[in-house]
Parts: sequence; structure tokens; C-alpha cells
Amino acid sequence: MPRSPLIARTVPTLRRAIDNLRKRKATVALVPTMGALHDGHVSLVRLAKRRASRVVVSIFVNPTQFAPTEDFGAYPRTWKSDIAKLAAENVDIVWHPGVEAMYPAGFATRVVPEGPALAGLEDRFRPHFFGGVATVVGKLFTQVRPDFAIFGEKDFQQLRVVAQMARDLDLGVKVIGSRTVRERDGLAMSSRNVYLYAEERQTATVLYRAMKDSAGRIRAGEAIEPAMARGAETITAAGFALDYFEARHAETLAPVASRKDGPLRILVAAKLGNTRLIDNIAV
Repeated sequence: MPRSPLIARTVPTLRRAIDNLRKRKATVALVPTMGALHDGHVSLVRLAKRRASRVVVSIFVNPTQFAPTEDFGAYPRTWKSDIAKLAAENVDIVWHPGVEAMYPAGFATRVVPEGPALAGLEDRFRPHFFGGVATVVGKLFTQVRPDFAIFGEKDFQQLRVVAQMARDLDLGVKVIGSRTVRERDGLAMSSRNVYLYAEERQTATVLYRAMKDSAGRIRAGEAIEPAMARGAETITAAGFALDYFEARHAETLAPVASRKDGPLRILVAAKLGNTRLIDNIAV
């Protein structure tokens, strides 16, 4: 039977709750989110439950990862629905701080990641983004002190940045990527999909089809450059404004010249109308 999770809104309340779990020798998994939860988030929670005996989900729309021109104010917030979903999954704790709890007056410290954060993908178009992500995730890790942290592979560069930070700073957290959950037509589930108009929603499936086509061509032996050029043409012809469509090394995100350079990942970001979508698949 579903039970309501404990909702913590201050760091002292959260720490008392975590201490109580630790006294009972519980293992803890953290699922960081910005709310507006969908089935993709639910899949993260279910993976967390398989990895640990207790699950904490954070819901915090982080202002430091939004540029002034981006959608912080309009980002979907669906608190009642989110809590119902988490209660149905028997989540133990929801960490729901306000901005003042995460960034109190006088806050003056930032994490500035390098490595995969400077791969020339998302960082080329959103140079502020990974500093904001690394800072807030670093805080979440020290606040919750989880054994595991679960992130979706849809935000693949973010996953690599967070994993690198956890290793480099000896944070004691095992960062685990969870496969992208898709709609029946292949569109990656995202909180921002609600911004798409009906016609745009139909067009949005082109991203996944183009990635699959280019990946298939590369696996069949076609050179990376023409295979990727074909996919990029498909995306722009559908009406997207393309930011990037690239094949990269799946671990380092470094550019690659051929399949021999290592495991590959195709990553894409493109804008359709006013909505920016990102996605990726393994080759």
C-alpha cells in the first residue's frame, strides 16, 4: 500500500532523517530531479530501489543552471502530481528545499568542472550550465550522503560531468546511469515535452529516427562524417534549428574519427519552435 514520503525542506530536518536511516544500517540512493515527474523519473526511482534499501528523491528547480534567457520561471512545476507518483513508489524521503536553503545569503562558492564539461557540446551553447549543475549536485551529495545516485542517460554529458566530479572530489557516491525512457514513437521523455504543440510533437520524433539511421550506417561500416551529415540533413529538413549532431567517445566525449577510436555515442541538441530538445544513443 502506498505511503506518503517524509518531506524535508530544511537541511537540519533532512540530516536527522538521513541519520535515522543510517542508524538502521540502511543503504541510501538519491534521485536528483527538478520535479515535473514523468515515467522516465519513475524508472530512476525503481532502479534506485533495486540498488539501495532506502530512496531519497530531491525536487529542486535549480536557478543557477538557467541563463537569463532560459525558462526558469516557466519551467513546469507539478508538486501534487509529483508527490502522488513518489508515494506510489514508496519513496522514503523527498528533499524539497527552497532557493534560500540551497543558496543562503552570503553563498559564495561554486564548483567549476572541466573535462567532459568542456567537450564542446552543451557547454558550447549553455556555458553557464555545468557550473550550476556541479554546484547543486555537489551540495545534494553532501546533504544526503547517498551510497548511490541515479541519473538518466538522456542528459548524457551531465551524467559524465557528475560522475567525474564524484570521482575527482572523493565524494563516496557511486553515480549510476539509467537508460533513457521513450514514448512509443521514440521521443525521449522530458519535462520540456509539454512545451511542444501538437504538430511539433509529431515532428520531434525525427531526432530519434535520425540518430538511429546514422548509428546504423556507422555500424554497417560507413565513415562517421558522411553518416552524421546525412542525419543532420534529416533533422534540419524537418524544421529543427540544430545546435549539434555529433558522434563522440562514449566515456570521454572526445571527438572521434572512426569506430576504432572506441565506444561511440551519438548526441544531439536541436530547437523546434521554442522548445530545445536533447537526446543521445549508443552506436
